[in-house]
Amino acid sequence: NSKGCAELVTSAYRQSYFDAERYPLHGVAVASTRAGNVIGGGDWAKDRLISDIVNAFMEKRPVMIRHPNAIRPWQHVLEPLHGYLMLAERLWEKGATFAGGWNFGPNEQDAKPVSWIVDNLAKIWGKEAFWKNDSSPHPHEATYLKLDCSKAKSRLKWLPKLSLETNDCMNSIQRSDFAVIGTW
Repeated sequence: NSKGCAELVTSAYRQSYFDAERYPLHGVAVASTRAGNVIGGGDWAKDRLISDIVNAFMEKRPVMIRHPNAIRPWQHVLEPLHGYLMLAERLWEKGATFAGGWNFGPNEQDAKPVSWIVDNLAKIWGKEAFWKNDSSPHPHEATYLKLDCSKAKSRLKWLPKLSLETNDCMNSIQRSDFAVIGTW
């Protein structure tokens, strides 16, 4: 919802101040991007799935999972970053023809339940890693999230290259990577 609202605000700003029809006058092309759920280094904020999993494993306690059956579009962080760079290049070269909202997400088969991610990370971590379903009351969350990335695929020729199915994403996360977090 917050991402959708951010896109509406950006669109209103773009239309008010940097309208595509007046691009030759102002020379500014504004785009916004959205990514699916990312896996990979860099996001260790509280209440984020991967950082919560790692912190629980390091403390030898179960990971409490709110909605283990919720399906999310998982992708390695390098996938949307590649898309963002491609978009920035097109905005620089072609201007307003690439302004607007853009989605960068994984292929269909990489939409997996949260439990799939936790189970696979527990497997990497080892036998002392486990999780439990947190059945306490929580705010509503969508059961299935998906991004329509057809615009990025057709106009930018962007395609995700790493896959959960072949473990490209999961293999990028090793237990030795987890240990680094404890030193931050």
